[in-house]
Amino acid sequence: MDFSFQDLSGTFSVADIAIAMSLSFVLSAMIGWVYRATHRNVSYSQSYVQTLVILGMLISLIMLVVGSNIARAFALVGALSVVRFRNAIKETRDVGFIFLVMGVGMAVGTRFYLLAVVAAVAISLIIMIMNRFNWFQLNVRRQVVKVQVPSDEDYTHAVQDVLVRHTDEFELVSMESIRAGALTELMYTVRIKKGSEPADLIAGLRERNHGQSVTVLTGYDQSDL
Repeated sequence: MDFSFQDLSGTFSVADIAIAMSLSFVLSAMIGWVYRATHRNVSYSQSYVQTLVILGMLISLIMLVVGSNIARAFALVGALSVVRFRNAIKETRDVGFIFLVMGVGMAVGTRFYLLAVVAAVAISLIIMIMNRFNWFQLNVRRQVVKVQVPSDEDYTHAVQDVLVRHTDEFELVSMESIRAGALTELMYTVRIKKGSEPADLIAGLRERNHGQSVTVLTGYDQSDL
């Protein structure tokens, strides 16, 4: 019985490994800094950015292992198919950064070094420009209005009459029964008219809902709703 084994590490040199690991680390770290610099919401995660760097280097390693061997590629797909990720991605933008570091890692691992550098730098510059000049921003400020009304009657039309007077547009988002069915909470998104204040809207609604709670949340972008 032959117990000999063959080391396939000779298919790539030490220089190839050093270049792939170093370049994937530098480019992935640059993408991580771009993500950090352009992140605006409160959901920033240091762990996520570190994962981007690790993922870029890991993809480079995988591509070195796979090379042009079809059998290894299918074996890798089968091995990775059993992996399940439980953490939900908080923003669709985060998915783009994951694919970016994966693409850069694949380019480095297959020794397309110039492609990896040019793509990483070009896409990072585009991200920085879009962030700097607020591309595709919808500059519409909205408010959220929560009104509690007694459940024994339909107060929807009375509330909407007040909204017509004080807002340019409004939309009913939800209707919820609270306090064991004694009250109904209506939630609207609205655009308050120029010259009208949230206090005026609150006063008008309280006249119609018999003094029940009225809440106006200001400072929301339409994209946040």
